[in-house]
Amino acid sequence: MKEWITKELLSYSKKTIVVEELERWVPSGLTYEQFAEQVLLLENEGILEMVKAKGRNSRTPSLAYSYRIHTIHLKKDYHEQLKTYRLKLHPSISLDSYYRLQPAQWNMDLPYLLSIHQYLESFGLPVYEVPAPERSVELVGDEKWITDKQGKELLERVGLWNSMKIIPVSDPLMFALNPKMFMQKEHKHLIVENKTTYQGLLDALPHTSFTTLIYGCGNKILNSMDQFERQLPLEGAKHRFYYFGDLDRSGIFIWHRLRSKVDAEPAMPFYEACLAKEHLQGKTNQRLDEDAVAAFSAFLKKEQREQLHSLLDSGCYFPQEVLKTEELQTIWRQTRWS
Repeated sequence: MKEWITKELLSYSKKTIVVEELERWVPSGLTYEQFAEQVLLLENEGILEMVKAKGRNSRTPSLAYSYRIHTIHLKKDYHEQLKTYRLKLHPSISLDSYYRLQPAQWNMDLPYLLSIHQYLESFGLPVYEVPAPERSVELVGDEKWITDKQGKELLERVGLWNSMKIIPVSDPLMFALNPKMFMQKEHKHLIVENKTTYQGLLDALPHTSFTTLIYGCGNKILNSMDQFERQLPLEGAKHRFYYFGDLDRSGIFIWHRLRSKVDAEPAMPFYEACLAKEHLQGKTNQRLDEDAVAAFSAFLKKEQREQLHSLLDSGCYFPQEVLKTEELQTIWRQTRWS
């Protein structure tokens, strides 16, 4: 029963607790005397300390009405367990993050860590990249563990995600090619959020200095972009990415998240052309990410920044479709993209 109370205390968010709440954690059928005996053991170990101002009850054995919880003593056994497993497990498995986490996380992860340890002991760190389901089977015998059951999070937690050479499972990146640009040392790529804009720009691609026109398909680009190097292996090439999406909270957020993967700058000539059009209304339910808007605003002139903030505050927006096909193509062809 002491272990039961300890487990509940570890997940308890407050620093003090009343004795009635402790008693609610005890399995039914146990007497007060049995419960009190376990609480007194926790007192003796320094895990629970009586709040003197509240006093003690008059029952036998007597317990305090309120206790202060000392987490450092509570986690002593847990930390000792981590130290033991640090010596047992393969040295590539880092347990440092578990000292900041609740023991419940460690207990959930341990069976998987033991399987990963066995794999590393037998084969060492992988040499070749393989798809996530294949590596998942090798590590824990479950093809969906990495993608669907927080396996990726565990591997990141123990510092193994990059070392495991895992090919992410995502939709293929959809793009059109401009073969005339293949021999260039530096390649420019235009990513557009919506299908209509992709179709509108497609015929102009051969008449630009861009190597690809990439269809972002909204949020899907955040995962499919992982496939870029595999789908377009231009050895020794330098790449420059431009992004054009809806000028609203969601479109700016997608660009900002994409930028954490590739250094994609806003395709400003398209956005500036949008800002010169009549805006639309109706985007009041999108979440505002202030960091994303601030990062995007840095590419705008002062009056454009003011226009954008006013636009977003009032729930207005510019869809990519405010630029017609002919205008899209003209902007792309005639802009000096540097």
